[in-house]
Amino acid sequence: MIVDRPKEQAKRSGAAIGEFIREQREQAQVSLRQLSRLAGVSNPYLSQIDRGLRKPSADILQQIAKGLRISAEQLYVRAGILESREGNPELVAAILADEGLGERQKQVLVDIYESFRRENAQLHAGPGSDASAAVGT
Repeated sequence: MIVDRPKEQAKRSGAAIGEFIREQREQAQVSLRQLSRLAGVSNPYLSQIDRGLRKPSADILQQIAKGLRISAEQLYVRAGILESREGNPELVAAILADEGLGERQKQVLVDIYESFRRENAQLHAGPGSDASAAVGT
């Protein structure tokens, strides 16, 4: 029997994010109905996310994060939408939550931001690094 691995991974990822959201909700002592109201997400859909039956989009995760008053980046990382990154997590979360941008545009902006951060880190590396030698020329 052939197993559809990407589908299987998506299910596991959905279950993991659902479990994390449930844990955060319970720690905040917020009921599913309250979170539904706070996040502006329908109660049945939120219940499916909570049980790991659905994997929410970045926009829905942003709304849930606002409702729980936690970092959207935490949810993005847990959902596999975003790798754990250095830099300003709120900036990355804001880019990913912008409804005026397409998913590809969002990813390009995040990639550019990270590229600039890497470039600046190399420029500020100690003497003897290739980047600092190039700056002095």
